Amino acid sequence: MNLTIPNEQADWRTKGLWQPRAVPLEEFAAARHPLFGGPFTWPVMVARRSALDHNIAALAAFCGEHGLAFAPHGKTTMAPSLFQDQLDAGAWGITAATANQVLAYRTFGVPRILLANELLDPTALRWLGGEVDRGMEFLLYADSPEGVAAVSAAAGERPFRVLVELGHPGGRTGCRTVEELAGVARAVAAAPGAELAGVAGYEGGLPDVPSAAAYLRALRDATIALSPLLPRDAVVTAGGSAYFDQVAEHLAGDWLPGHDLTVVLRSGAYVSHDDGIYTKKTPFTRVPGSLDAALEIWAQVTSVPEPGLAIVGMGKREAPYDAGLPVPLKLRRADGTIVPAEGLSVTDTNDHHAYVAFGDQAPRPGDLICFGISHPCTAFDKWQVIPVVDDDHTVIDLIRTYF
Repeated sequence: MNLTIPNEQADWRTKGLWQPRAVPLEEFAAARHPLFGGPFTWPVMVARRSALDHNIAALAAFCGEHGLAFAPHGKTTMAPSLFQDQLDAGAWGITAATANQVLAYRTFGVPRILLANELLDPTALRWLGGEVDRGMEFLLYADSPEGVAAVSAAAGERPFRVLVELGHPGGRTGCRTVEELAGVARAVAAAPGAELAGVAGYEGGLPDVPSAAAYLRALRDATIALSPLLPRDAVVTAGGSAYFDQVAEHLAGDWLPGHDLTVVLRSGAYVSHDDGIYTKKTPFTRVPGSLDAALEIWAQVTSVPEPGLAIVGMGKREAPYDAGLPVPLKLRRADGTIVPAEGLSVTDTNDHHAYVAFGDQAPRPGDLICFGISHPCTAFDKWQVIPVVDDDHTVIDLIRTYF
């Protein structure tokens, strides 16, 4: 199916695009502007089409190989054009983190939505109950009797499909013991307006592979313990972008007797990957496969005020810094020559400035530096419009985000 993507314009409010007059995004993209010399201003974040396509295909193939359904986490990009690409590649649905994200997805026309979170807000739940009555395929979490009661009270004619969540000590949401999980599952089964659909978990916050593996084994054991309460078409879901190989190893397959099990992976950051935290964390360092960093921020050197220090017009408002500072990749000289950014490193950032240390290769004012980023989830939300470039840096499309 085709998602509905609102008609949007680029104008003076669109960061990175120099558009004093409004122009439809489709028209802007159709012009095939060059990134260097086109209507752009620095800094600007772009996404490489070849890397996006490679990453989407890589996770689709991984899920196909292991028999996993895939509901990529849309909070990473909040971009309906990328949701469309993921659905076209075979995604089972799209995962959300908040009620407002579900509202956006429903507006786009996402066919199946998994809210990987508890929801107790009666305003949102009442609206969602109406949408479920109108045929929306929707699942959400519960980890407490209060959560079950909130869902039950807001349901319409059709019940909410609920996944009971198992957490782990020190983690986010989720029952801490199987006994607590079973109690919530029994509450769901007994509540009007609620229907037990399966079990959910999240291992991405754990520090290493052994701890993630141990948690996923516990999730599997808990599901087996709850099997008498589960429907025949049971759902089990887990998985971020750091341990999806462990999800495949410990949850894939036909291991729940008497049930037709759907195991749903929820990785999100994979779609753009990065040059920082996920370069180190990706499971493709352990199992066959690869991901390519798709995001680049091109920013201009505005000052070289002292030996060994360049100031670049890019800061916390343009680049993520929560999981590592931007990584200089390439240096584009004023004459258009592009060379590797050897010896350059970002040491600090302000709101709109980056401090770049350098050695023998000295940037000059007016040069451009291409930066890779660390943690795409806090990169996409800084840009409403992201040019998509081919490998020659011609702009061939625009991604519109909705945070």
